[in-house]
Amino acid sequence: MELYLDTADIAEVKRLARIYPVQGVTTNPSIIAKGGVPVWEVLTQLRAALGQGSTLFAQVMARTADEMVAEAQQLSEYSPGIVVKVPVTMEGLAAIKQLNTLGIPTLGTAVYSAAQGLLAALAGAIYVAPYVNRVDAQGGDGIQTVRELQTLLQLHAPHAKVLAASFKTPRQALDCMLIGCGAITLPLDVVQQFLAAPAVDAAIDKFEQDWLGAFSSLSL
Repeated sequence: MELYLDTADIAEVKRLARIYPVQGVTTNPSIIAKGGVPVWEVLTQLRAALGQGSTLFAQVMARTADEMVAEAQQLSEYSPGIVVKVPVTMEGLAAIKQLNTLGIPTLGTAVYSAAQGLLAALAGAIYVAPYVNRVDAQGGDGIQTVRELQTLLQLHAPHAKVLAASFKTPRQALDCMLIGCGAITLPLDVVQQFLAAPAVDAAIDKFEQDWLGAFSSLSL
């Protein structure tokens, strides 16, 4: 199971990477734009925050296959080992095919259907990112899309892995994990909700009160 943070907030990455067992960070153009820091600086800071064993994801901005490939090569040269996110459009599929021959790992992103995701994997993408909550918002079933895509990859493109994205609640993420999803990326608010439970704090407070009453100290 691979857990990623979906953010470009360096301070939060440093804080949460100490707590959560994260494998790396995913970014997209909106996330980078929100921080107002050029992607090259963000990648350098993320690598420093996470260490060399982590995996980083960054997305191309171009619309044509040749331009996507050129941008992907820039990203790969600047940050070796980076996984380049490519939207699964017609031009995006062409770019993924070219990048596969160049040995540059890709993630097919902006995936709204299982068929779309399978095409990205068949073109050579090693990750495919279905947008769970966005599929729900359009009247579909995001979890079912993940389930179908996962089955298709197991049958026809076993080299590729679902990296589920676009979550609004921990429940959505848990449902993906329950059906065997091998990788997910979570925004900061959702990942923190996993441990944000008032009942947990109340239980710890009770333990402390009982211990303090018996031993007049909170040390063992």
